[in-house]
Amino acid sequence: MTRNWLLGAASSLTVLALASVPATAQTKFDFWYGLSGDLSDRIQEMCKDFNASQADYEIVCTSQNDYDTNLQNTIAAFRANKQPTISQIFDAGTLDLMLSQAYLPIKDLMSQNGYDIDWSNYFSGIASYYSTSKGELLSMPFNSSTAMIYYNTDALAKVGFEGLPTTWTQVEDVARKMKAAGYECPVAFDAAGVWQWFEQFSAIHNQPIATLGNGFGGLDAEMAASKGLFVDQLTWIKKMYDEGLFINKSKETGETELDSFANGHCQVFSGSVAGHGSVTAKAIPELHWEVAMLPMMEGHERTNSLVGGASLWTLKGKTEEEYKGAAAFFNFLATPKQAEWWSTVTGYIPVTNTGFEAMKANGFYDAAPYKGREKAIESLTFTPPTENTRGIRLGNYASIRAEMVKTIQDVLFNNKPVKESLEAFDAKGNEILRRFQATYKDAQLP
Repeated sequence: MTRNWLLGAASSLTVLALASVPATAQTKFDFWYGLSGDLSDRIQEMCKDFNASQADYEIVCTSQNDYDTNLQNTIAAFRANKQPTISQIFDAGTLDLMLSQAYLPIKDLMSQNGYDIDWSNYFSGIASYYSTSKGELLSMPFNSSTAMIYYNTDALAKVGFEGLPTTWTQVEDVARKMKAAGYECPVAFDAAGVWQWFEQFSAIHNQPIATLGNGFGGLDAEMAASKGLFVDQLTWIKKMYDEGLFINKSKETGETELDSFANGHCQVFSGSVAGHGSVTAKAIPELHWEVAMLPMMEGHERTNSLVGGASLWTLKGKTEEEYKGAAAFFNFLATPKQAEWWSTVTGYIPVTNTGFEAMKANGFYDAAPYKGREKAIESLTFTPPTENTRGIRLGNYASIRAEMVKTIQDVLFNNKPVKESLEAFDAKGNEILRRFQATYKDAQLP
């Protein structure tokens, strides 16, 4: 029998625990999420708007502070039969949920509650991350993003560069000239940003992070970071760091990459397109900036980038009325008005073709403060997803990400050799994968 984190709980639960009964009062249901700060405020505003839009349901939205904490709290709550109806699970936790048997597929939820959704309308690069190998979407895409690079255009002009760099060679050139021109921090770099510096780099260069299509082909996948272009890229990052062209910026140093850019202290940084709104809000008045797709290594053709962020999973063991409320909430999120509002106040991208086209037709992307966000869609859809760019389907991937953070820190701060460090990372990642595989012995990927 497959072991998973539902042991001790699953036997007492059913998808629809109670028979359908007419609602005599508002039905309350819970939504847990892993965002904090301004993004949490926006979700609370969204929940208030949903509650005000109808009289049958009341959604109670609770922040668990961050993605990993929300995943762990959701697991613990399910074991105790105290799970929310909806939980926001980040990309790294997707396989954990898929194999848990703890969810009601989004297609089933919506069809059972009378909603006719055109699932083909969702961007393929987004939908494939949360779908089975046969293309069945299991969770509702929610806060979707991809990695971008942000440039101070005045600094570029000062060193004589026209337009925006499109290759890492050009980034190196302008960074060196910025340093010579007196800029103390040409490029902000946080070793914890493995999503943009490692995962997205691998995707746009069509490089595998792991075998078997990054795990889509089975639980016996193995890590492959030490066997591809990232060896050269991390070697280059180390050189840039040693020359003072990449400057360590993080919460630990007292100023994040984004904040250092918005404050004018650093001239380039890489991060999520979801940070576009934060840069707009925080930027000093004299800062002029633009956002672009991630640069490429010279001589390589670009492929599509990976979707980041999270999706919404509907958990088993709730009442029929709670599921009706969840379906109504998902339908509310999918309305063009709500989709545009969410993209406007956060920087996250619309997840459907029609949503994106409607925003373009309305002139949303024509001028500041939103101009440039459409480049994230261009990046995600640059090519059809390949075996290496449809997503990452590796068990306990959050722990593997943490190992990559340690690896980059060791290379930059402790002068560990790049090739050997990445080989050690692959070995540690494989240990994590084999433990996950043993937990789900004989399980078949959906």
